[in-house]
Amino acid sequence: MRDFRADLHIHTLLSPCGSLEMSPAVIVQLAKARNIDIIGITDHNHSGHSALIQELAEAEGIFVLRGFEVTSKEEAHCLAFFEKDEEIKAFQDFIDAHILKIDNNPDKFGYQVIIDKDEMITEEIPWLLINAIDYDVDKLANKVHSLNGLFIPAHVNREAFSLMSQLGFVPPDIKADALEISRHTTKEKFLKSQSYLSGFSFIQSSDAHYPEDLGRIWSIFHMEEASFAEIRKALKKEDGRNVKTLA
Repeated sequence: MRDFRADLHIHTLLSPCGSLEMSPAVIVQLAKARNIDIIGITDHNHSGHSALIQELAEAEGIFVLRGFEVTSKEEAHCLAFFEKDEEIKAFQDFIDAHILKIDNNPDKFGYQVIIDKDEMITEEIPWLLINAIDYDVDKLANKVHSLNGLFIPAHVNREAFSLMSQLGFVPPDIKADALEISRHTTKEKFLKSQSYLSGFSFIQSSDAHYPEDLGRIWSIFHMEEASFAEIRKALKKEDGRNVKTLA
């Protein structure tokens, strides 16, 4: 087994809050230059760039976790990852059916465009992708798991759009495969005040919206190979696999 560097929370230019510099090609180039072995593509409520990034990354020996950053009914951000195309499509259809569809204002929130490998715009999403869906966190976790996905509440310690900001705490019985903490703390500091969560696996990610942030912090996955099955095992701490934060 070996260690893999993983940054599992990265936005492309499709996210309205993402820099227009965050094209699929740029993301892959940055990950390679910064020795990131595994990247998670997590645009807000949409997977429009994940397949292209997977194609580009495979050529560079980088593994891609294809996913979403979903805004729950409580307005808590949660990461959801899936292995197969049909699972991604099913979850995208689910989000499209349940998101509050308010028209995007690009001048206020930013553009929401999908581009191809030649960096030509192929589609613009008309509704604001940072809106919430009408599923609460528990129901959202169940939906992700029903599609064999991984469910990871995002930046749970952050002062906005997190479980702690929206609920006041992280429910001890939440059906999460791991918890993400932001780069502004450490697992040790976090657990000093939240020791009841010590049984969970933790990841840290960059939550990159701009090129300079990608790979600023990462998690270390100890496993046989970079694959969805091995990542699931590492999060479950099975068969000698595990995941560690940098601090």
